[in-house]
Amino acid sequence: MRVEYHPAVEAELNEIRRYYEERSPGLGAQFIDEFERQVLTLAATPQRWMVVAGDLRRCLLQRFPYVIYFRCVGGDLLRVTVVRHARRHPGYGRGRT
Repeated sequence: MRVEYHPAVEAELNEIRRYYEERSPGLGAQFIDEFERQVLTLAATPQRWMVVAGDLRRCLLQRFPYVIYFRCVGGDLLRVTVVRHARRHPGYGRGRT
């Protein structure tokens, strides 16, 4: 399955990485590593994750308090639409396609 990212996701990931790097050198890279591993898992088993609304699904990261929202488009494309902190407003970014 191919993976595609909403344009805002890159900015969100850079902001999160910077935040963790400021707290502890290397922690930002660890966050990105976990995120990338989770996206590979999503691509392998997209139907496994909880449906939030319509075709929008969510996945919680294990080590970091972040949520990945994604959609399956057609049979071969996974589109990551939002990466947000678990305590951020639940509606944040849910309208992205």
